[in-house]
Amino acid sequence: MFKKNKRISLLQYWTSRYLLTLFIGLAIISLISATWIRHTTFENRLELMEFLADETVYRLTDATNPNNGPINGIPGFIGDRQRFNMKEIDPILYVVDTEGNILTSNRPVPPGSAKNVAGLLDGKEGTKEIKDGLEPEYVVKRKIENNNELLGWALVMEKKENLTRVNQAYGQLAILIGALALLGWIAIYFLSKRLANPIKQVAEAAKHVQEGNYAIDLPQDSKEKEVYELVSSFKNMANKLEQLEKTRTELLAGVTHELKTPVTSISGLLQAVRGGVVTGQDAMDFIEMAMVETTKLKTMVGDLLAFNHFAVDAIPVQIESIDINQLLQESVAQWEVMQEDEHVKVDLHLLEKPVLVQIDIVRIQQIITNLLTNAKQAMDKGTITLTVIDKGETLSVMVKDIGHGIPLEDQAFIFERFYRGENKKYTVRGLGLGLPLSKMMAQSVGGELRLIESNPSGTHFELVLQKATAL
Repeated sequence: MFKKNKRISLLQYWTSRYLLTLFIGLAIISLISATWIRHTTFENRLELMEFLADETVYRLTDATNPNNGPINGIPGFIGDRQRFNMKEIDPILYVVDTEGNILTSNRPVPPGSAKNVAGLLDGKEGTKEIKDGLEPEYVVKRKIENNNELLGWALVMEKKENLTRVNQAYGQLAILIGALALLGWIAIYFLSKRLANPIKQVAEAAKHVQEGNYAIDLPQDSKEKEVYELVSSFKNMANKLEQLEKTRTELLAGVTHELKTPVTSISGLLQAVRGGVVTGQDAMDFIEMAMVETTKLKTMVGDLLAFNHFAVDAIPVQIESIDINQLLQESVAQWEVMQEDEHVKVDLHLLEKPVLVQIDIVRIQQIITNLLTNAKQAMDKGTITLTVIDKGETLSVMVKDIGHGIPLEDQAFIFERFYRGENKKYTVRGLGLGLPLSKMMAQSVGGELRLIESNPSGTHFELVLQKATAL
């Protein structure tokens, strides 16, 4: 037993995927931002410590100037601890002599500190990380000199943990990321809903069409090009299906009628002969009429069989190379021989030199015959123009008449099987398979049959054929 796949709505699918993508993106941005904030904060606080060390040296060296008094002013200056307090960090400031003895500090000096401080003096200024203790520390060292004489050192020390602590910035970052996530979710939800709604409406409309209800109402005010094209295409498809469904019953009834009519005629004629209603020459005439009706019936049944075989690719084609001029001359001559009146003529315009095409000769002759017959039925008298045009790799056979034309509402359906326009339905007998079968035969040899134009002044068809490949 197969497990039924669980389906989710398009809105839920898109929203969940977009949110997952959004959260992954925000997580990556948060990680990068947190790393950048931590690094920038650390660099800025080191710069503050260096500034504090430089400012201390400047004040102390200025105080030892002979014009400003002796060095005994240092303790009072350093003792003002609050002067050097910072907002985010509170580093320890030591002023030591050249031997490493602590002269003063902004904090009480714990026992053993003098020895530790003395161990930091290596004669070089700069910023250094110390990992001897339990927690890593950074120390900024500056020389205290007067007249190129080394008086001592200014040391500023702070724990690495305090230099990199950015709780407030992390909190602000979290608020910002949360706000972006919320706004992103809202935007994604409404955008997904805007895209999902028309698709949902099309899906509902498809159910109605499946049930045979073609009266659907879909909004076509979407600004998105793809959504608009989807809705428009579906409405056009539904309208065409409705039209085809409406004509299907008429077409089937027409086909039944067209097949029943010759059968009825044959039955009536033969019964009249058998019953002795007619005798002698009249009986022979009735039999002859029955034979004509039999031929018509045979032709219609043959069209049905041929169409069905072509529809399933069951009829093989025999591709041959032949001169297009010769083919058209023979096709037109055969068609003209079969015509009983001479009110319609064919004006044939051929190529100046022979050009070979790769075709099934019998099928193409059938197409030409069908196009000429349709043209004749559309006009009482006049000339059908048949012109060959060389288009490079292909040849186009143009068939134009000066008949009443195909109504605009019928033009989209002329290649549909069993379709017969209003102007033929009650005037010309047939099954409505001529043009559909001709199009299939053209496509079977790599060509195409299309309607170029039709209006009250005439109709123009184009038959495209492939040129023969040179060996």
